[in-house]
Amino acid sequence: MKHGPFLYLGLFLASVCGVSTVAPVASAQNSPKPALGTLSGIVRDASGTPQLGATVELISETPGLFTAQQFLTDPQGFFRGNKLLPGAYTVRVTLAGFLPSLEKHVSVTANLTTVVRIQLESLFASIEQLRRPPANGSADPDDWKFVLRTSTGLRPILQWDDGDDQVGPSIVIESTTSRPRGRLELSDGARRPGSVSNVGAAPGTAFAYDQRIDKTNHVVFAGQFSYDEDAPSGGLAAVWLPTGSLQNGPHSTMVLREARIGPNGQTFRGARIDQGTTLTFGERFLLRAGGEYVLVGVGRPAWSFRPRIKAEMKVSDNWYVDLIYAALPNFASAGTDLAADRMAETETGVLANTLNQLDSFPALLWRKGRPVLESGLHEEVDAERKLGKHGVFQVAAFHDDNSHVALFGRGTTMPADEYFQDFYSKAFAYDGGSSSDWGARIALREKITEDLELTTIYAFSGALVPSGDLDGALREALRTVPRQSVSAKITARIPRSGTRLTAGYKWINGAALSRIDPYGEGIYQLSPYLQIGVHQQLPRSILGRWEANAECDNLLAQGYIPLTTRDGQILVMPAARSFRGGLSLQF
Repeated sequence: MKHGPFLYLGLFLASVCGVSTVAPVASAQNSPKPALGTLSGIVRDASGTPQLGATVELISETPGLFTAQQFLTDPQGFFRGNKLLPGAYTVRVTLAGFLPSLEKHVSVTANLTTVVRIQLESLFASIEQLRRPPANGSADPDDWKFVLRTSTGLRPILQWDDGDDQVGPSIVIESTTSRPRGRLELSDGARRPGSVSNVGAAPGTAFAYDQRIDKTNHVVFAGQFSYDEDAPSGGLAAVWLPTGSLQNGPHSTMVLREARIGPNGQTFRGARIDQGTTLTFGERFLLRAGGEYVLVGVGRPAWSFRPRIKAEMKVSDNWYVDLIYAALPNFASAGTDLAADRMAETETGVLANTLNQLDSFPALLWRKGRPVLESGLHEEVDAERKLGKHGVFQVAAFHDDNSHVALFGRGTTMPADEYFQDFYSKAFAYDGGSSSDWGARIALREKITEDLELTTIYAFSGALVPSGDLDGALREALRTVPRQSVSAKITARIPRSGTRLTAGYKWINGAALSRIDPYGEGIYQLSPYLQIGVHQQLPRSILGRWEANAECDNLLAQGYIPLTTRDGQILVMPAARSFRGGLSLQF
């Protein structure tokens, strides 16, 4: 039987088709399936109530992969996206009556479940609600040593999810939008008495705004201007927080300031650049380092570089040792990274710190007709012991080496080449010259209750005092004499009225023209003699939370020493009596 050519052609085509159809199946069976991940979460409001029916969109951020999935939350506020390719995603949550929430760069890992906890805020809740305390209730803002050395927003927490539908590790990411974004202050009085960059009695307005760049990156802007027509003043400040925290990670600050001294006087101009960072070495060593460059002038410029280094070492569970080398702090900017570990970073801490930067310039002085800045170096070694969860006991030995000690006083018709005179009052700033002294400090800070805190300090070091001979210039008649001081400070909050009270007193055992332990005063926010502060919450409004405040230093005008020099009759004191009050709005 003969077979025609069509039969052979058919057999050939069948064989080719068979090979072509079998090969892809074989390759598909041999190629491994890509590992996928899961993204799930829960959506709540500010009070913690789960939200039903919220729209959740998952948008891939991988270049070239334009995929998006959409879900609705169940009655428990839960949503879940399965079989997601690994990579970064944007999570967008919307619900009627609430502000949209957008979380970028949420990482989905293969064979893992990323859990996102999202808090939605309504328009009114975003203005009035404070940041919620930690869910476990154990994170005390004053438990500051070696509890958490890096920002929680930068490192996800690996934990186990014991749910019925999934067993395996999951990455938990907290999301909240309740952090206050802005602060407005209407006040009368200088933020830092004795600073030439502000007029002491002029009313002014200051504002601060926290601009969020991404999940942890923030830039905080601040500005201030006064209403005095004869001597207007104003300034701008910007603080960059890459980790969103003052205590952890790097931060950069830039401040510009200008103020006219008198209606026909000269103009003060100043610029300040500050950079600081925090580095960890293992679990027992931490280094805080930074510095600032200051350039100010009234006609003629003066500048200084002010370094700061603090090394902390954990000796045991309760004992710590610190080594400090730093410039003496400006009292308005004591909340820098050297003292940040002793400050509770509350919801307004970043905003208030940025406002304080506006008057953080060192005092401008005159010496032989040339401008100089108050300056000095501080070296310290201290040991600290934690007393339970709410107490810290410190013993410190230090050395202060001052180049230009700023003295403040009152007098008229003082020589312009030595005394920096305030145009609107009899106050002046004077360069007391150099001094060098050793000292020690014993401090105890105890948080007695949630609404009551007590701080007590004993310190001794040298202070400038006048000698018996005042026939020459005042600077030539000053000498350094040992002085002792005892301080106590109480901070209390009345729960029902929302009133916060601060009262402190620093006793000095003799006449002193300069400060006793100025570095310790900067850390614990204390000044000589009696100081009182009152912050009263007012009824909330649609704009935000209002607060009335009043602060007074050296209320009883103690420590004023009258002196008769060849330049005239003057009063010199370590701290002048000053008052500052006004209203603030947080939103």
